[in-house]
Amino acid sequence: MNPSRVDSIVDLVYGLLIALSVGLIVVVDSVVGLAFGFGVLLSYLIHVVWKMARFDPDWMTTAVKETVEETVDETVEQKVGETVEETVGETVEETVEETVGETVDETVSETVEATVQESVGDAVEEKVEETVGETVEETVEETVGETVEETVEEKVTDTVEETVEETVGETVEETVEEKVTDTVEETVGETVEETVEETVEETVEETLEKQLETAEDDAESPKATDGDD
Repeated sequence: MNPSRVDSIVDLVYGLLIALSVGLIVVVDSVVGLAFGFGVLLSYLIHVVWKMARFDPDWMTTAVKETVEETVDETVEQKVGETVEETVGETVEETVEETVGETVDETVSETVEATVQESVGDAVEEKVEETVGETVEETVEETVGETVEETVEEKVTDTVEETVEETVGETVEETVEEKVTDTVEETVGETVEETVEETVEETVEETLEKQLETAEDDAESPKATDGDD
């Protein structure tokens, strides 16, 4: 018989038995099925070990080495994967938090600032316009009233004083000149007339008296001369 064919037939039979044991375990679900199934699996494992030891003496060493390598690789991969995941997760999380935090802060700050500026600007503008309008009106009314009163009083006083001084000065000068001239002319005229009249009268009287006296003296002188003769 061909050893390879015998091995193939044995493997096929063990495969069928394993399938049967699995079916019994699933369908029957009893102690008998479990015992049969585990027995078939155990016998198949023993057969595989015997066959590998017969045809490949280094199989056990190679298998153990491969198993250890696989186990070590899996363990290392798992540990490295977990470590890398943790490290990368923490780093990415921190980076993302910082980046997202900064970006969100900047975006929120800009958005909030813009919104607040617009809202506050509108509100403040309206409030300031109302408040400033009312305050300015009241202040302007009071200030302008007081300032106008003071300015008008000062200006009117100064203007009136200057105008009165100039007007009174000019009027008084003109009036005094006219009055004095008229008065002096009238007074001088009257005085001169009276004085001239009195003087002329006195002079004429004196002259007439002197002429009369002279005439009388002259008249008496011839008479005296005639008497002597």
